[in-house]
Amino acid sequence: MNALPGHFYAVGIGPGSPDLLTVRAVKIIESADIILTPQAKGSNRSLALHAIEPYLRSQEILTVNYPMQRNGHDTRERWNSIAVEILNKLQQGVSVAMVTIGDPLIFATTSYMISGLSTALPSENIHLIPGISAFQIGASRFHDPLTLQEDRLTLMSATDLTAVENALNHCETLVLYKAASVIDELLEILKKRGLLPTTKLVSCAEQGEGELILNGLENGIPEDLSYMTTLIIRLGEKQWT
Repeated sequence: MNALPGHFYAVGIGPGSPDLLTVRAVKIIESADIILTPQAKGSNRSLALHAIEPYLRSQEILTVNYPMQRNGHDTRERWNSIAVEILNKLQQGVSVAMVTIGDPLIFATTSYMISGLSTALPSENIHLIPGISAFQIGASRFHDPLTLQEDRLTLMSATDLTAVENALNHCETLVLYKAASVIDELLEILKKRGLLPTTKLVSCAEQGEGELILNGLENGIPEDLSYMTTLIIRLGEKQWT
């Protein structure tokens, strides 16, 4: 599968290791005319761009800075303006692949881009290439399953602590993204429920020296956790009925 002229590809590249891209993702990256890579405002590097370096040849690289903020209106406005620029390029007959860490539909900036393009670009010209997400690579480091039989798996942001406490009552496995910013509050909630020993922490998996994998949190955690920190909380198993 090669990138087609006038087509947009949202490409999930997994946790950041070049050998964890799918074959399809590699083919699209290698054949696209333009590679669009996001970079958080204030950062001096794009993790996604670093992960795909082995597959870069003569593609044009566009690095887009964006603000990491909890402001839905401003975020969408920024990505809509970028979508206009990308649409102009697509209409000139080039192919564009936007790469994103993890999967393009799970807490990914590509979702904003797809939304911005979908009003002006035919749906058959928009393609999504799945990638390994943070909770998947994290869970692969442990022997415990995420789900069995009729278990419920809940995936959510950790930032709404009331929603987190509610979710703990309604699933067998809870995966919390964006955990670093509220880690102290989360540890207190988990401590009260006796869940620290069965909670896994995964931060920057497959990203070299910055990787942190903890099987149980009862002994505490390091300070200055990365934004890319995920908790996996196994609460039990739901019996077959």
